[in-house]
Amino acid sequence: MEGQQLLLKGLIVITACFQALCEPDICREEVARLREQEKHLRSQIQTQELLLQRLQQPNQPDNNRVIPDQSQDTQHTDCSQLFKSGSKSSGVYEIKPHGSLSPVRVYCDMRDGGGWVVIQRRINGAERFNRSWAEYKEGFGDMETHHGEFWLGNDNLHFITTQGNYSLRIYLEDFDGNQRYAEYENFRVASEKDHYQLDFGAYGGTAGDALSGNYQVGVSEWASHQGMKFSTFDQDNDNYKGNCAQEDKGGWWFNKCHSAHLNGLYYHTGHYSAKTDDGIVWYPWRGWWYSLKISIMKLRPINFKIDPIDDPNAVHPRLSS
Repeated sequence: MEGQQLLLKGLIVITACFQALCEPDICREEVARLREQEKHLRSQIQTQELLLQRLQQPNQPDNNRVIPDQSQDTQHTDCSQLFKSGSKSSGVYEIKPHGSLSPVRVYCDMRDGGGWVVIQRRINGAERFNRSWAEYKEGFGDMETHHGEFWLGNDNLHFITTQGNYSLRIYLEDFDGNQRYAEYENFRVASEKDHYQLDFGAYGGTAGDALSGNYQVGVSEWASHQGMKFSTFDQDNDNYKGNCAQEDKGGWWFNKCHSAHLNGLYYHTGHYSAKTDDGIVWYPWRGWWYSLKISIMKLRPINFKIDPIDDPNAVHPRLSS
């Protein structure tokens, strides 16, 4: 713990010096990133201090401990099992995917047939998605509040998607209230050892097949995200001569660079102009120079059977409603 505390002090000093020396427009983003790392390190130190106190006083009651809801039984490996066990309200639950060493907190969408693990939510621009490899690995953001934005974490995506065949459903909405969706069978994310390589199966939906690049003849070589490794500004695994994640300001499975990028900058008006197409982009629907208002990505086992009594008419409801 002493090493982490020294590292934290050093990080605080570096952040202060960096902010004092550089031009405001140049260093604003780097300072924000350093402060996020500082916040993450403080949280780790606080957690370790609490654990140390409990180990030193094993017989003392912990009045600050949060007692989990016993209905959120961590024997469940995903939200579909929770739904089948009787948990029909959307919200935060704990699951225990195969391979995960500890329970994982997830947001379960129990509408739209129920049983969905939400892995990404963009609805208002409150959260910054231009994050480091470590942050995308662990996950970030606010899944606790109804209007919070978050990324579940690449390790968690790997654990969940490799325990069976999962469908990915992507809900999209523009600033005029128009809605589209895309669904992919057999969505799977490899481990960190393989740079969270992406694989997916057949497409269905109304938004266009941006992930495979099959929306236009001859573009899949550079536009397809099939088999792509994950990239962030500090770990470049794309097929482009530059760094797509750095240029397009968000972590994603880039090729050269993208025809879909749902972790880009949040623009509060749809049409935008920038040096690169760095918005929340789904090219086959609104093109590269339109940044979407809402993006929600969620997973459910392909073989999940929808009970007819469980809201069969809700096809693609937004989580923010």
